[in-house]
Amino acid sequence: MEVWKRGMELVVEIYLLTDKLPREEVYGLSSQLRRASVGILANLAEGFSRSSNPDKAYKYTISRGECSEVHALLLVCVRLQLLSEEEAKKALLLNAHTGKLLTGLIQKYSSNPSPSPSPLVM
Repeated sequence: MEVWKRGMELVVEIYLLTDKLPREEVYGLSSQLRRASVGILANLAEGFSRSSNPDKAYKYTISRGECSEVHALLLVCVRLQLLSEEEAKKALLLNAHTGKLLTGLIQKYSSNPSPSPSPLVM
């Protein structure tokens, strides 16, 4: 899946960026950014394994929420001058692309409910 590839690239980029943050952020912004970026993939994987379309859409929505968290945390890092805009640019673009792909999945599985099982005929 394209969204998986972009999400994986984002995780790698976030890990590279968080290595640049000050040591005192290891349990703060670094940890939160890493957990949120990995959460994108974790919820995507969980959604993929769900059997009903509403369950899939729900997990993809959580994954997209994690994208919003990554975005906000990257902006905080830039605002606090822990990262430059240039350093954060690739991660922000990957995050935006991942979010758009997730939005497509959410729309697909929200508008196409799973067929309900046929009633048993005796």
